[in-house]
Amino acid sequence: MKKIMVLGLLLTFLAGWLIPETVRIPVQGAKQADWNPQSFWYYPWGRSGTHKGIDIFAAQGTPVLAATQGWVIRTGENAIGGKFVLVLGAKWRLHYYAHLHSIEAQAGHWIKAGSRLGSVGNSGNARNTPAHLHYSIRRLLPNPAYYEANAPQGWRKMFYINPHEFLTQSP
Repeated sequence: MKKIMVLGLLLTFLAGWLIPETVRIPVQGAKQADWNPQSFWYYPWGRSGTHKGIDIFAAQGTPVLAATQGWVIRTGENAIGGKFVLVLGAKWRLHYYAHLHSIEAQAGHWIKAGSRLGSVGNSGNARNTPAHLHYSIRRLLPNPAYYEANAPQGWRKMFYINPHEFLTQSP
């Protein structure tokens, strides 16, 4: 029985690495010029210390699309991110879409890259800013980047992926 459980856990872990990762810009019609590539891990950044993602600017109501396929594990609203969607994608990466105007995704559903998650807004601590999508990607424990540890808040940075590099990677 223990061997079956261990094998099941191992297969589940490996499955996360075997899921293909299709990458797309998560705001409909957005181009690389719609975000500042220098904003990832910009320091200092308000109460959070560093900016753990990029902000993709677009008109309020512009569709927000899944950057890659995965499970929608949570949707909701909080004081900082406002309306948000959290997707567990390939390679055990959490994709966080925040400051949404509306949420259309439902927790517990599998989505494909390009699926509509909601729309661009300025909810949460972005209320007095132009509409944008805050997009960040976090690694889970199995694969932190220890070489990032000497950056400001490096103990956190080693668990994040630069969304600009992720979105502009060569196929």
